[in-house]
Amino acid sequence: MRVSVFTEPHRGASYDDQLRFARLVEAGGYEGFLRADHYQSMGADPGLPGPTDAWLTLAALARETERIRLGTLVTSATFRLPGPLAVMVAQVDQMSGGRVELGIGAGWYEREHTSYGIPFPAVGERFDRLAEQLEVITGLWGTPSGETYSFAGDHYRLVDAPALPKPVQVPGPPIIVGGRGPKRTPDLAARYATEFNMPFKSVAETATAYDRVRQACDRAGRVESGRAPLVLSAGIVVAIGRTDAEAQLRAAPLHEKSALPPEDPVVGSPGQLVQRLGEFAEIGATRVHLRMTDLADLDHLELIAAEVLPQLDGDR
Repeated sequence: MRVSVFTEPHRGASYDDQLRFARLVEAGGYEGFLRADHYQSMGADPGLPGPTDAWLTLAALARETERIRLGTLVTSATFRLPGPLAVMVAQVDQMSGGRVELGIGAGWYEREHTSYGIPFPAVGERFDRLAEQLEVITGLWGTPSGETYSFAGDHYRLVDAPALPKPVQVPGPPIIVGGRGPKRTPDLAARYATEFNMPFKSVAETATAYDRVRQACDRAGRVESGRAPLVLSAGIVVAIGRTDAEAQLRAAPLHEKSALPPEDPVVGSPGQLVQRLGEFAEIGATRVHLRMTDLADLDHLELIAAEVLPQLDGDR
């Protein structure tokens, strides 16, 4: 099981907070550091000192780390045009020596769009835009050097783009598509993604989502076309402690009112997290992203590194 850490800096974290955390992620033996791409907190707490841009942050972390994977869970397709986004991600991939992953979704949190003047179309159009963005980004990365790329869609139009710079990873950084949607999300994952992620739900709900995405891969002829099978991953909210009181203290923020949908956290001992990881492995997950709420809680990170990671087989 490959284990990465997922963080939400919009809850309140400076760049220095994230750098300290990412360095400890690397030292602790985790596979990667992925962060949310949001411009506003989701509750009454303003999340001081305020938002940090995901790709600016990852570019800086690319120069300050050496081994861990770096990426987003997930970049909102409403935030950036697909051509410039392809340039950003390719550049950060170069800066990291080929360690970047692009998680991308349709966008859902209307309040942050309203606050910062970002257009927020209806959900159908957001998914249409996401599909075109995936087509454009993969098309730009996959265009041979010296050739140009053009695209004419309903929402984006590119004419003779030089398709530069090229990322280090070929044909491009891994793309993560995920979510709870029963129709368009599995189809987009089957067509464009390297990894499908089911975020923060129960093992049973995740298994159902995996079945849907496997069926979508069959419909798309993914294996027949010679493409690698999708990596299946899960997101897990964790509040782990040496004692029950310590775990409950870490779980306290999970009870605050938020715009997030209901989740299925693991609150308890390191052994309980190991058990949950085993349950996800049984349904086909080969990667998990552990969501840790407090970036100042370095002890939480170290506890899992010391008492959970050594019990797992394979790459971490």
